[in-house]
Amino acid sequence: MRYRAGNNHNGKDIVLNMIMAAVSLFVNGFGVYLTIQANIGAGPWDVLNLGLSKTLGILYGTASVAVSYLILAIDIFMKEPIGLAMFIDALVVGKSVDFFNMIGAVPAASSVWTGIPMMLTGLVIIAYTQYTYMTAALGCGPRDTLLVGLAKRFQRVPIGTVSIILLSLATLTGWLLGGPVGAGTLICAFCSGPIMQVIFSLVHFDAAHVHHQNLRESLQAMLK
Repeated sequence: MRYRAGNNHNGKDIVLNMIMAAVSLFVNGFGVYLTIQANIGAGPWDVLNLGLSKTLGILYGTASVAVSYLILAIDIFMKEPIGLAMFIDALVVGKSVDFFNMIGAVPAASSVWTGIPMMLTGLVIIAYTQYTYMTAALGCGPRDTLLVGLAKRFQRVPIGTVSIILLSLATLTGWLLGGPVGAGTLICAFCSGPIMQVIFSLVHFDAAHVHHQNLRESLQAMLK
């Protein structure tokens, strides 16, 4: 059977889709890195990761991995669908940012006029790589799964409100820990969704129609 993205009917295709997801997430990390190097305030979750990094004296990536796996554990506790790529997501993005920091890929922006374009470029990269990651159909990101899980449990609260509360808590906690909050934080919070929608429209991708294979289904497919 010829390989096709999202076709996870056998072990070979699952492995190839896992590789595609890992590469997508590595490039996604470069997008995250750009939003941080924009130097005008980080995105909500990155405010938390950078706050933890500063407070604990650890690398950004180490803080990101710790937060991601904590969220993944909550997802599992809530009995939400868990896919193989979610474990890759939790590890690769943060360590990708550490890699680009280590090699000094892009200098930090020196003004808001260079910071905003850098921030928007990072968000476009993040949006496109979310598309390529999701086409692997091996699970959404831990944070997206957490959002959906909470929305299911608080059905009287619109999912947009749940998202705002979640992002606000991450931002507040990160800010209290010394994470950078600024105009970029607002840009990330309010522009990420619309940018993602534009990218998905351009590539004719409907995330709602993707069936993400869970761990049990992946194991069954690999044992065929």
